[in-house]
Amino acid sequence: MQELTPDMILVLIMIGLAIFLFIVEWVRVDVVAILMMVSLPLLHLVSPKEAFIGLSSNAVVSIIAVIIIGAGLDRTGLINKVVAPVLKIAGNSSSRIVTAISMTVALISSFMQNIGAAALFLPAIQRISKVQNIPLSRLLMPIGFSAILGGTVTLVGSSPLILLNDLLIPFNLEPFGLFDVTPVGLALVFSGIATFVLLGRFILPQGEDTGTAKKEEAKDPSSHAGLSKEFYELSTPKDYTHYRDPVRVSDLRRRYLVNVVALTEPPDYSVISPAPDLEICSAIDLVVSGKRADVERMAEAEGMHLKEDLDVYKNALSATNSGTVESVVGPRSRFAGRSLQDINLQDRYRITPMSIYRQEENYRAKIDDLTLQVGDVITLYGTWKRLKVLQQEGGLLFSIPSDMEYMRPEKALWAGLWLAVALVMIMIFKIQLSVSLMTGALGMILLGVLTIDEAYESVDWRTIFLLAGLIPLGIATEKTGTAAWIAHNILDIIGTVSPIVLLSVIGILSTLFTLVISNVGATVLLVPLVVNMAIAANTDPRMAALVVGLATSNSFLLPTHQVNALYMGPGRYRTVDFIKAGSLVSVIFLIVMIASISLFYGI
Repeated sequence: MQELTPDMILVLIMIGLAIFLFIVEWVRVDVVAILMMVSLPLLHLVSPKEAFIGLSSNAVVSIIAVIIIGAGLDRTGLINKVVAPVLKIAGNSSSRIVTAISMTVALISSFMQNIGAAALFLPAIQRISKVQNIPLSRLLMPIGFSAILGGTVTLVGSSPLILLNDLLIPFNLEPFGLFDVTPVGLALVFSGIATFVLLGRFILPQGEDTGTAKKEEAKDPSSHAGLSKEFYELSTPKDYTHYRDPVRVSDLRRRYLVNVVALTEPPDYSVISPAPDLEICSAIDLVVSGKRADVERMAEAEGMHLKEDLDVYKNALSATNSGTVESVVGPRSRFAGRSLQDINLQDRYRITPMSIYRQEENYRAKIDDLTLQVGDVITLYGTWKRLKVLQQEGGLLFSIPSDMEYMRPEKALWAGLWLAVALVMIMIFKIQLSVSLMTGALGMILLGVLTIDEAYESVDWRTIFLLAGLIPLGIATEKTGTAAWIAHNILDIIGTVSPIVLLSVIGILSTLFTLVISNVGATVLLVPLVVNMAIAANTDPRMAALVVGLATSNSFLLPTHQVNALYMGPGRYRTVDFIKAGSLVSVIFLIVMIASISLFYGI
């Protein structure tokens, strides 16, 4: 057995220190990585150039570009447009809903960060849970796990796979192509979804009934303003204006305490936040907001047809385009002492004031003539663009949700085009991954999909420095012979085994590592180790590295993965729920992964 050298002992100490700090979390993980980046050249374990080589690596640049591209797709609402047809296909069956949304999330996650894909679908899943009366706990975990599994479908789907080719360079091994992992990744996705469809009732918490709409409204934080979360679309009959006095927008608010937020002017002109004096015509569609009982009373009294859901205005009033905010009349506001009729928000800004809250009293009917006072809370509805204009002019204090502030649905085509350009450069022209992806990111910036400042803000620099800081630790592990020493010791313990058994051991080792440290950290530390193990055991070292890249996504046992952490609160999951479902999914993941690699790569 090879003896330990002083340099090898130092490397083992640094690896142990990094793992210890990752577990106890005395400092942030990116600070640990920077500590490694600075300490290793000071200990003469790597050269200064090697210590900072991670900052310019192909993997780091690729991850930055993927994050920017994902932010561009998010800004345009392009992903949200995929949701509607998926939900239509899913119907009201919980199994079909889980299958359809999980497949969609997995597909999206294969080209952008899985936490981004999971976050985009969270509001849609919550809505489905409420409408279909399906406990949220039976939907979120399968879909969240599918987002994680989707990261194994392409080489840009997760940070470990993006990093993989860079870690193979010191061994002069052939790099993996963009879709080389796709057969294995798809098998993992299908097996994960099948596990929940077939065994979900046994491994998922069944949760409580979502209850009736009335119970939900009682819990709705907007109920103090007399509003519901939903809008209601109605249509007027063809003879609505016959034999009656004109009915105007302000009349409906005064008579029925509902707010008209959109209507159609003949012949087919859609008006968002119509003026109070605008007349309600025959054979048009309109959207109102208010208590359902008031809307039903209005529909019956006015002879309108109340639709089951938004139809004509489904896209125009989507959360990506418009929403409701609460604004406060601030000190020295130019609006104080004036009425809403004087300010004329609907004509000037196309914004609908829906209620005024003052000293524990809520006013919904005759608010146009109410003189505003400092401290009044005005609930406003409008497009994010119009609300932003009003916010910038001052006078009212309110915050536009950060994820809605700069939505640009008109740029969706350009966002999709530049994603396609990047993929074509990778697949057809065989241009390096980082160059191709950065081209797509730059194209989005140049064409206004997002600004350069937004691109900088979208990048999670903690992840970037975590990855860049751990790369020199991997170099030191290989350069000093520490990886080879650990590999030979593990092989001595397990003895002579078949390639399948060796890959299984590597898969289990990677899964255990990723439970206590980040998947990026586990990949950087393990790839040099397992490549040496495979070479010593006469097994394909590329496959050993691939097992690490895939198995570090096997993060289901604990809610430590970002996606699991995101869904834990809304789903009201406990750690034991993840252990129960995650244990089975983790075992199936390892079996399917090894079987698929054996089948598709002939191990």
